[in-house]
Amino acid sequence: MRARLSDIAQQAEVSEATVSRVLNDRPGVAPETRQAVLTALDVLGYERPARLRKRSAGLVGLVVPELDNPIFPAFAQVIESTLAQSGFTPVLCTQTAGGVTEDEYVEMLLDRQVSGIVFVSGLHADTSANHDRYRALIARPLPVVMINGYAPGIPAPFVSCDDGEATELAVAHLVALGHRRIGLITGPDRFVPVQRRVAGFRAAVSRLVGVTEAGLDELAELSLFGVEGGEAAAARLLDRGVTGIVCGSDLMALGAIRAARQRGMSVPGELSVVGYDDSPLMAFTDPPLTTMRQPVAAMAVAAVRALVDEINGHAAPNSEYVFRPELVVRGSTAVAPTRPAPDTRARQRPAPPALAVPA
Repeated sequence: MRARLSDIAQQAEVSEATVSRVLNDRPGVAPETRQAVLTALDVLGYERPARLRKRSAGLVGLVVPELDNPIFPAFAQVIESTLAQSGFTPVLCTQTAGGVTEDEYVEMLLDRQVSGIVFVSGLHADTSANHDRYRALIARPLPVVMINGYAPGIPAPFVSCDDGEATELAVAHLVALGHRRIGLITGPDRFVPVQRRVAGFRAAVSRLVGVTEAGLDELAELSLFGVEGGEAAAARLLDRGVTGIVCGSDLMALGAIRAARQRGMSVPGELSVVGYDDSPLMAFTDPPLTTMRQPVAAMAVAAVRALVDEINGHAAPNSEYVFRPELVVRGSTAVAPTRPAPDTRARQRPAPPALAVPA
């Protein structure tokens, strides 16, 4: 489709003469105006002139879990944007249940001769998985970076959120609101982030509430990630009388809220719920979700910078970069409910009727 100067000028809100200067790569145009014209070309579906196309420094693979959890698209968006700013073209590989596996995606990426790969919450976070797959990539050599899930035997940069501290902050928030019966919902314990959350939960509840080691076991529920897993685990914790629940993801927190409402309980009136991630739209749920925010932008940028350094021959430290979470207080947590006093009215005998006194 041939570009019309008038259409581009109208979209970019500039003159046709300015559009002509940009398309012919002539001087005398402010950088922001030049970018507005190029963006207008993209929006209208026109192909940029060859002289204005940025030459790609190479392909970089981005392997993420299924996109049902909104935190993974958030990571992907920042990583792709940061890679593009560095001149690299991202190749997004998303996994689905029963679909293409991580290893199959890696083989496809190797066929495309990618310059490096970013793994987000991949098999590196699974302690039961064989990590030789990553050591083989590094030995090629192929630069790789891992986000969320540290494996000490893999000589590569890791970028993580401090899951243990996140859980401790969430528990401290609930304790400050007067909660003493606090439960934890998170995923299968073979994952490194889950192990760190459980450890942080046990340490915080033991220190702040004084729960014994035996009592801690019944307060932690491991379930499937997602709304359904959170709902099932919350039902079991509610049977044990918890008034506050810390969850391993925002989706699990939404499941916990659903479980409470199915019992006719109000959130946060009778149950307080804390999520994890601060996924997009969590501020607009009912009630708005109190959650632990992962610093997605900072983590994604750090991961890309480490990878680009590796690609350019500047070895990044083979260690874990740990980022601090942030407690975001919204409407799903409140002061712990006060236990109503026992209703003794049914056990009181009615007063005998007054005797009529004859006049």
